[in-house]
Amino acid sequence: MTSMFLRRVTRRVAACVAAAGLLAGAAPTEMAQAAPFEIAIGPLRSAEGNLRVGIYRDPASFRKEAQALKVITLPARTGRMVIKVDDLPPGRYAVMAYHDENGNDKLDLRLGMFPIEGYGLSNNPKVIGPPAFDDSAVATDHAGQRVDIEMRY
Repeated sequence: MTSMFLRRVTRRVAACVAAAGLLAGAAPTEMAQAAPFEIAIGPLRSAEGNLRVGIYRDPASFRKEAQALKVITLPARTGRMVIKVDDLPPGRYAVMAYHDENGNDKLDLRLGMFPIEGYGLSNNPKVIGPPAFDDSAVATDHAGQRVDIEMRY
């Protein structure tokens, strides 16, 4: 009973959000073309803190969490975690995830450059220095996309 109620509420909320987007001037084709985007991340080494995932569409904002298109925060779980995002229109996106073990809502760095918490990027590029948007960008289409991110500690 609770499951059916939640599905009904979720559908109604989604319809309201879509209608609000149309009223706010969002392109109807962009709303209609949104496809599932699935992000599999792991393995996380502990259940301490949170998993934070930033989704970026603009290369200029990449790695700047405050400018991400979407930021998702979930309680961490040991092993792999899967996140489903259903409201992204087709396009190019880069994803950056990190295991915020101490729960301070930021990726802690040593010497301001080297991550001391687990992190991962879409496409799992080998990086020397700051990662680039193009190395992590993945394209989604109407059928959606699955991205597998390996955490590095």
